[in-house]
Formats: sequence, C-alpha cells, structure tokens
Amino acid sequence: MPPSVPPSAMRHQLYAARTDADLVRGLRENDNLAFAELYERYWPRLLDAAYRRLHSREAAEEVVQDVFVSLWHKRHEVLIQQVPNYLLTAVKYRVIDALKLRMSREQYVERTLPQRTAEDHSTEEAVAADDLSGALLHSLLQLPEHTREVFRLSRLEHQSVPEIAEKLHISPKTVEYHLTRALKALRVSLRDFLLLTVLLQWWE
Repeated sequence: MPPSVPPSAMRHQLYAARTDADLVRGLRENDNLAFAELYERYWPRLLDAAYRRLHSREAAEEVVQDVFVSLWHKRHEVLIQQVPNYLLTAVKYRVIDALKLRMSREQYVERTLPQRTAEDHSTEEAVAADDLSGALLHSLLQLPEHTREVFRLSRLEHQSVPEIAEKLHISPKTVEYHLTRALKALRVSLRDFLLLTVLLQWWE
C-alpha cells in the first residue's frame, strides 16, 4: 500500500526544492516524503491529462491514483529517466484501457437491448439478483481486510471519508486509496452483473 501523504508544510520544507532525480532515488529507498512530493508535484498535471480524454473527473482520478499506486509498488525495479514523460505515458495507457472498457460496455448494451422481449422476467430477475448478491459477497471476501473494512464503512454504513479516517486512525488519502482499490476490484469482478443490473432497471 502506498504511504499516506504527509502534511504539505513538512513536505515542502524538506523536499520541494529537490530535483526529480533526487526524488526518484529517494523513492527507490522507500522514502515516503519523496513519494509524497512526486504525488503533489505531478497529480494536477496528470489529472488534467486524463480528464481531457475521459471527460469524467471520477474516472480521471482513478486513473491517476492507479498510476501512483503502481509507481509505489514498482519503486525498486522501475527505471525513470524523465519523471513527467514516464508518468504521462503511464496515464496514457491507463486511459486507453479505460476507454476500451467503456466501449465494451456500450457495445454490450447495444447488442443486448434489442434481444429483450416484453415477456415476464420476474423469475429471471430473481435469479440474477441472487447471482449478483453471491458475486458481490465473493468479491468482497477477496479484498484485503483493511480495504474491505473501508468499503463497508463507506458503502454500507454511509460514512464520509473524514469519518472513516478518524475511526480507523488513517489519513483521508489512505481511505481514498482503499476505496479506489475496492471499487476497481469490484468493477472487474462484477462487470457482467453490473451491466445486467442496469438493463433490468431500464425495463422497470
């Protein structure tokens, strides 16, 4: 899990004047503050690049968050010559993946809608609902404990990010990371079920 981003005052005092190369060296040595400075230094630029292509702030934020999560996990092996180029390229490929997924969903809906009839789908809907509940439970159980707990507090108990951060004694950024991780995992696992749910609601 990426480290929580420390207070900006401390970060700027210690690291804002450092070069990208210095920050990358620090990152390879598990320096949380170096990671935090890279995060703050390039987050707005990457978010803007992703948003201009996805036209969705939520989707753009998820793309950028994934890029930084990947950067942290690969910090010991990745070779970065130019930080902006590396991060923008990573965003580019994740945006392409997001657009492909969006197109596949739209094509699925376009193919499926004409096939539906006006017959009674009550039994089919009940089975689909049971399948969805089972798939949701299975997917949630595959998540790490902390990620599952953050998701439960957010989506089932409807607590805000600050409330969850205070309750679990973690930073809001860490809460957002766990939520992003959980939602991404659930989207992948439940893709077909979510599409079916949307179609069923369309006919109600």
